[in-house]
Amino acid sequence: MTINTKVEEAGFSPASRISAIGVSEILKIGARAQAMKRDGKPVIILGAGEPDFDTPDHVKRAATAAMLRGETKYTALDGTPELKDAIRKKFARENDLSYEQDEITVATGAKQVLFNAMMATLDPGDEVIIPTPYWTSYSDIVEIAEGRPVLIACDAGAGFRLRAEQLEAAITPKTRWVMLNSPSNPSGAAYSAEDYRPLLDVLLKYPHVWLLVDDMYEHIVYDGFRFVTPAALEPRLKNRTLTVNGVSKAYAMTGWRIGYGGGPRALIKAMAVVQSQSTSCPSSISQAAAVEALNGPQDFLKERTESFKRRRDLVVAALNAIDGLECRVPEGAFYTFSGCSGMLGKTTPGGKRIETDTDFCAYLLEDAHVAVVPGSAFGLSPFFRISYATSEAELREALQRIAKACAALR
Repeated sequence: MTINTKVEEAGFSPASRISAIGVSEILKIGARAQAMKRDGKPVIILGAGEPDFDTPDHVKRAATAAMLRGETKYTALDGTPELKDAIRKKFARENDLSYEQDEITVATGAKQVLFNAMMATLDPGDEVIIPTPYWTSYSDIVEIAEGRPVLIACDAGAGFRLRAEQLEAAITPKTRWVMLNSPSNPSGAAYSAEDYRPLLDVLLKYPHVWLLVDDMYEHIVYDGFRFVTPAALEPRLKNRTLTVNGVSKAYAMTGWRIGYGGGPRALIKAMAVVQSQSTSCPSSISQAAAVEALNGPQDFLKERTESFKRRRDLVVAALNAIDGLECRVPEGAFYTFSGCSGMLGKTTPGGKRIETDTDFCAYLLEDAHVAVVPGSAFGLSPFFRISYATSEAELREALQRIAKACAALR
């Protein structure tokens, strides 16, 4: 008898707040791919949203030094004064934003910052506008907080960006937040100042609507794209904007689990209440490392971004050379989000008909041994996401396999 059976026999049922939420499709695909690798299959995994670079040595040395100094105890609830000061300097230096210490929060990853914000502000039925394609945790977090995600499809023709008329049409008296992510996971699309302006003009008309912006991929932009964050672009919205960031992507510190945000002190204080009853403070060692990441040398960021750009160009060109696929050139992050409508209705060599992007991605995994993520996981079909945060050699091999698998469809 399995543990699951025993649990079911014991009468277990999940809370209603999570009854409709499952394990991330990305994690499920990753688990299946890893199982195939353990079975000896030569699977190439292009699903992980994680840089393949190592954490910089000077950041690791800072963590070691902190341990040797005995900085291994609890810290202040939502960030050490030293890290909050480093974040304040970062916001001022790079984003032209001014925050006080009590307007900064630090958590165990940016995901916890988002979670704290939703738990601290949403009442049952409150609405959160989320453009799709989107990082799937956005809607799940909203649902756990008993809010209602309002998903708005943003197609490739619009650059996967929300348009002002879509935003205004979605706002109701119950709208509490709008979530924006630039550059985006999964599409790599980014909002310029010109793209943001019409959206911010709409928000100025609705003072009950707050703005949450996820700037996690801020430093990974290409082709001279100029990153800008809304609170700096429109100061009149700063008192109802939460600007979220972290050290995971730019500094290759995913496992260190440090995210942060800047916003109005009343919001930050409410978020601290949530954190105080969940994780309390983030890791003291990780916080010391993050101080060095933000205050230390930044020159390696350009070199790493140039490496990502070479890989982006490789992937985009190869995908667009395949009949039936269409791949927009992303402005940032390390993902492509490609249309695969030309593959729907075709039949695999094994006789299975491709009806959806999920079917297409399953075919690539099982037959080509390449793991990618269907657009349905991100709220927009028929597309699929590739993470090109892996070696060029693996990318070339994976793209050859994808091309061969697509050519084999009839």
